[in-house]
Amino acid sequence: MYSGRTIERRADAATFTPPLLLRNPHVQTILASSKLRIRHTYSVIRSARSIILDAGGGVRLLGLFSVPPPDRPVKGIVIILHGWEGSASSTYCVRTGNRLFQNGYAVFRLNFRDHGSSHYLNTGLFYASALDEVFQAVRRAAGLMAGVPAFIVGFSLGGNFALRIARRCRREPIDNLRHVVCISPVLDPEKATARIDAIPYIRIYFLKKWRRSLRLKQALYPQRYDFSPLSAETSVRGLTDALLAGYSDFSSTRAYFKTYTVLGDALHRIPLPLTLLTAADDPIIAVEDFEQLRLNRFARLSIQHHGGHNGFIEGFGLQSWYEPLLVELFDGA
Repeated sequence: MYSGRTIERRADAATFTPPLLLRNPHVQTILASSKLRIRHTYSVIRSARSIILDAGGGVRLLGLFSVPPPDRPVKGIVIILHGWEGSASSTYCVRTGNRLFQNGYAVFRLNFRDHGSSHYLNTGLFYASALDEVFQAVRRAAGLMAGVPAFIVGFSLGGNFALRIARRCRREPIDNLRHVVCISPVLDPEKATARIDAIPYIRIYFLKKWRRSLRLKQALYPQRYDFSPLSAETSVRGLTDALLAGYSDFSSTRAYFKTYTVLGDALHRIPLPLTLLTAADDPIIAVEDFEQLRLNRFARLSIQHHGGHNGFIEGFGLQSWYEPLLVELFDGA
């Protein structure tokens, strides 16, 4: 049972210590999403079926749902939230989902709007500020299996959504939600965007994926969107500025970022167990933002020296250190 007492920092009882050749944060970050880590024989992939969830307000979100065989008891349902321009099929989602699935958990991997193969489901664009639709989709996913506890695992921007979902549960509970885990969550999106733009390979990676997503959206709704004027933008911040100016009601990019900034005491009143895992060497998320969080007795913060962004690759088998820890954590809940 979760004790609700411990806030861990660097001196964890469980410490991530990768081999020397895997300690570089950029190596960790690249490997986190590498397809080298996925085998298509994984049971969570073979058993998955697509489900479209009603997220309210006419919004529909696509997910992949995997349920253990009937002869195995189901311990709970885990909802996995991917990072920005990732998907339900991102490597870190599949690897994590497969470990939990093999240990008796049903797994629902949710795609945010305009992520994965879901661009056709909604005419409007994805914005990270759109908490309502993700909250409603998570609520519905949590109720897909009666009588079992639900858990959330969020990565990067998905971790940011998970934090805001946990906070919203204070006034709008998800009855069977027992624990929320956030791995490398975005706390300050404006700062994270600046750090992405400062590292060429990360900037190029996200711009390539975002531009592809926008091309897909324009092809589906050519009467509504023409993103060709945005092609001149060479930074994530610049593309964000241009997109918001042309296709949103936000007064500024800073105003947009503030809608999903989670700093200081923003998490102090979260009403359920929360675990945050980050790395001091994360090239995208500033560790000092975690050090300055004001957390309550339900929260546990683990800051590891190494791990990069979404990485925590602990060996040359390319397994993630946090995978068995999630099983242990959820089993105990």
